[in-house]
Amino acid sequence: MTGKGTKKGAPDPHLRTALRLPAGEPVDLAAYDARATPSAPPGGKRAARAAAAHTGERLAELQERLWAAGTAGDRRRVLLVLQGMDTSGKGGTVKHVIGRLNPSGCRIKAFTAPTEEERRHDFLRRVRRALPQAGEIGIFDRSHYEDVLIARVRALAPPAEIESRYGRIDDFERSLAEDGVTLVKCFLHLSYEEQRRRLLRRLDRPDKHWKFSAGDIDDRALWPAYQQAYETALERCAAPHAPWYLVPADRKWYRNWAVGRLLLEHLEDLDPRYPKAYFDVAACRERLLAED
Repeated sequence: MTGKGTKKGAPDPHLRTALRLPAGEPVDLAAYDARATPSAPPGGKRAARAAAAHTGERLAELQERLWAAGTAGDRRRVLLVLQGMDTSGKGGTVKHVIGRLNPSGCRIKAFTAPTEEERRHDFLRRVRRALPQAGEIGIFDRSHYEDVLIARVRALAPPAEIESRYGRIDDFERSLAEDGVTLVKCFLHLSYEEQRRRLLRRLDRPDKHWKFSAGDIDDRALWPAYQQAYETALERCAAPHAPWYLVPADRKWYRNWAVGRLLLEHLEDLDPRYPKAYFDVAACRERLLAED
């Protein structure tokens, strides 16, 4: 199986074209090669890492401009959503892609199982509380999609309730887009075999034992159910204002490069500008020069 999106060559100037899932069409994850490197820079890992460093510098520049524009009333902001199976690299992506940005302009939220108090409210309530403010870049390590993924696989809610959530997610994301939020939703596509290798590496390293749970092995028995749940979510919750990007994640260097590039493309489209000075620049300069 060659899988979709596996063609190599010159980098696509719009990586979104290569990784974007068609809205409303059935998704078959088995048809996508998790080790593929669509539109990667010629030269493989070394070239991608060099490109990622350049991307980081450009991201930092655009983040500062977005933050500055937000202080002057620009309502726009960005929300990067990372979803994927355990060990697909959500945390690693945050570290490598967001690491160069100014923390004061970022809002990072890693969603874990909801608390008892959170369960008493609508599933979107805790998500709304974590949204980025004007000028910020928000990053969700897991997200509202857990409520149609693990909730579906583990039967944590009635089937009718889970079915209703797809439409509520669509409405929620549409309202975000209308309010100036640019959504960048990335599914980190990991293979069954690579997950096993990564779990074994965690067991082989004492400094990684804290990231391991025996339940991770139990969850592997539910792999087909999780894949089906993801396929449904990717199909049902993709729209022009909130598309899904399938990022092959077996190769960490490609995953990091691709997510950084996707974020960069969206920020370049926003093209935030530094606000104009609200004071007389020349007069202020003269005052400072005139000081004894």
